[in-house]
Amino acid sequence: MINKRLGLSLVLFLSLLLTVQAATKPVTDDFISDTVRQKLAADSLVKGGAIDVEVKDGTVTLKGKVQEPKQKDKAERIAKKVNGVKTVVNEIKIEKP
Repeated sequence: MINKRLGLSLVLFLSLLLTVQAATKPVTDDFISDTVRQKLAADSLVKGGAIDVEVKDGTVTLKGKVQEPKQKDKAERIAKKVNGVKTVVNEIKIEKP
C-alpha cells in the first residue's frame, strides 16, 4: 500500500515538473512567426491575405494589404493571441480592389 502511494506520488510529481518545465520554456521568434502565419491562413475572414509577418524579440509586425478594415483588425487580434507575443505593430494597408 505504501509502495503504491509512493509510486503514485512520484508519478504525479514528475508530471507536474514536466508541465512546469514546458510552460517556462522560452518561445522563439520563429515559433511566433510560424504560428501567426498559420493562424492567419486558417482564418476565414483574413484568409492569410497578402500579409507579411515579421517578429523581433516577441514584437510582431504585420505588413501588407487587405480589402476591408475588419480584416486588418482581425489579423491584429489573431497575432495578439499567440503565445509569446509581447506587442503587435499593425502596418497593414487597406486597398479596395
